[in-house]
Amino acid sequence: MKRAINVITFAALSLWLTVGIPSSAATESADSTQNVRTERPNVVVILADDQGWGDLSLHGNPNLKTPHIDSLARDGANLKNFYVCAVCSPTRAEFLTGRYHSRMGVYSTSQGGERFHLGERTIGEVFSDAGYQTAAYGKWHSGMQAPYHPNSRGFADFYGFCSGHWGNYFSPILEHNGEIVRGDGFLTDDLTNHAIEFIKKHRQSPFFVYLPLNTPHSPMQVPDSDWAPFADKDIVPDPRKENARRENQQHTRAALALCENIDRNVGRLLKSLESLEIADNTVVVYFSDNGPNGRRFNGGLRGQKGSVYEGGLRSPCLIRWPKQIQPGTEIESVAGAIDLLPTLAAFCRAEIGETRGPLDGVSFADQLTGRSEPHDSPHRALFSTWKGRASVRTQHYRYHLDGTLYEISSDRGEQNDVAKEHPVVVARLKKKLHRWREETASNDRRDHQEPTFPVGHPDSEWTQLPVRDATATGAIRRSSRHPNSTYFSNWTNADDTIRWDVDVIAEGSFDAELWYASDEQALGTELTLSFTPSDSDEAASPSTSTVVNQSTPPGHVATDFDRVARTEGYEKAWQQLPIGHLTLPSGHGTLQLSASKIQGDQGIEIRLLTLRRKK
Repeated sequence: MKRAINVITFAALSLWLTVGIPSSAATESADSTQNVRTERPNVVVILADDQGWGDLSLHGNPNLKTPHIDSLARDGANLKNFYVCAVCSPTRAEFLTGRYHSRMGVYSTSQGGERFHLGERTIGEVFSDAGYQTAAYGKWHSGMQAPYHPNSRGFADFYGFCSGHWGNYFSPILEHNGEIVRGDGFLTDDLTNHAIEFIKKHRQSPFFVYLPLNTPHSPMQVPDSDWAPFADKDIVPDPRKENARRENQQHTRAALALCENIDRNVGRLLKSLESLEIADNTVVVYFSDNGPNGRRFNGGLRGQKGSVYEGGLRSPCLIRWPKQIQPGTEIESVAGAIDLLPTLAAFCRAEIGETRGPLDGVSFADQLTGRSEPHDSPHRALFSTWKGRASVRTQHYRYHLDGTLYEISSDRGEQNDVAKEHPVVVARLKKKLHRWREETASNDRRDHQEPTFPVGHPDSEWTQLPVRDATATGAIRRSSRHPNSTYFSNWTNADDTIRWDVDVIAEGSFDAELWYASDEQALGTELTLSFTPSDSDEAASPSTSTVVNQSTPPGHVATDFDRVARTEGYEKAWQQLPIGHLTLPSGHGTLQLSASKIQGDQGIEIRLLTLRRKK
């Protein structure tokens, strides 16, 4: 029987780490935990990337089957009005901290704009401090270099990539705790394998595993076995005519195939918990980071990824904890990614502690476990903003910055503007939304200064500097307008350079290495890496040089698995090229890659610079 429940620069590093403000939500979490009388549970949080609310058979999609994900609702709880952000990095910031991303400096999905402020307390730190073994496997998308790296934010083990998307899903270059490694097989399968192995290793102690998967985000690369059932599949369109008219069915087929692949991996993980006999006391959470990355079946919702309408913000959220949550529990009240930190902390009797500011999320642990009576939350409001658009969602309405109002309880597709019929509601929500925007406005737009990237953090052996975080001069070109997983090409003029604006956190000596591609004509190209401190006068800048002595295979990798033409950059068979040793003083400056001689008419292509602190 179902139970319906209502819920309500780095030179100034120390400034970021100022003692935080006591969180009111921490007290609420502590109160909630007093009612949880059980051995502390393990936690597994699975986050899909660009999967819409309608991309599950649970929500009526007739085009695919997701039995393992659906089982989480059958055996646990379904939060039926759960909301995230319009795009990926803001959602991750809100899940990790329990605070709105616009409070924390997140203004973009790349080139530093995806990082939330230092001094924010993360869910990884909360659980690590509570004695949990912590790990994250997948797409981090909240900063690449320490102290923004997952290892610096509470996750003892990390395997995956820190960028906003990845250009290859088949045995790609990844990282393990900062060191570049080679993936093993299809990426989503590989990430799940790492999660399962970590769980097996730590099954005797409480663990917190964060599994942010990379699909169905583009590029739409799908293994042959997953693609076969969808290659010629007839697609039932969304009931909303606008979605049906603008649907790219080939893209839809690829997305659905990737969703079924996720479902099988969820099934493998659930089976592992059962075989290890720890399923009953393991909390499993499943949600997505934004609306679907294409016009496809989404239950008639308006909007998609990037939108602040229901279709861009509504996400599945399923929570299973057999020991405490009754099967078939349904929660109707509005909830969001900001609520997961206080809720999971309450489940696990983990003290949230001092935070950089008050939590925006609230715990609904007692409602999930049936320890409090169902109650309405008519005053709860969830705010959403992205690129100048904003809306606020209450239990019954969604009000938009343009003045439109929709009664979501009866008009889930936001088709009928009822602003004129409800002027009092409009006035109230307009005031709430404008007050909230004013409160967070300083962080809702990009600072005019270009971001800098930290190098040489004393607690991190490795620093990665992808060309995503670099600028280039002259004729050098980026491989795609989407910077995250790109490389620089057309480096044929020795006067052109590639530059990283960096802050060296702690002085030291580093081994530098490039990841590059070139043809045989480029052999003999001479490259120099130098560092110029910002306050340098006539002092010599440290530098080191090398010569390109090995060509790489031509063309892009794994393109046979692309089911739809991509806009993102492709990947190549990158080769490692040691540059030499570089001693860097602390402080702000510029790392510059230049060429004293370029061979051939194609030059070389640059993907990544790594620095390894010498011991």
